[in-house]
Amino acid sequence: MVSLGNKGEKLACRYLRRKGYKILENNYRCKIGEIDIIARKDECMVFVEVKTRSNKEFGEPFEAVTSYKQKRLRRLAESYIASKPKNKLNCRFDVISLLFNGEKFTIYHIENAF
Repeated sequence: MVSLGNKGEKLACRYLRRKGYKILENNYRCKIGEIDIIARKDECMVFVEVKTRSNKEFGEPFEAVTSYKQKRLRRLAESYIASKPKNKLNCRFDVISLLFNGEKFTIYHIENAF
């Protein structure tokens, strides 16, 4: 069975492709953690954190991207960039927040979130 989080990440990839992003990596992992999606849009490398929820009991999904998580994502991005020395693009961090109401997903894309 596919988890809600996995469905959300697949939907986020489809959404980004439709918006003209090229997906470079899904679930990039290294010793310090994981980045959900690494994409390219024009001359910018975009590190995307995807948060999926089935309700707002604990707030909006994007609210789960805390300052601690942001710091970790920055370190992960630095690690990725160091492993790809010829990629000298501008970088940004986006958050895709998905809310599933039992029938459909609502997508909220925050560009340059932090």
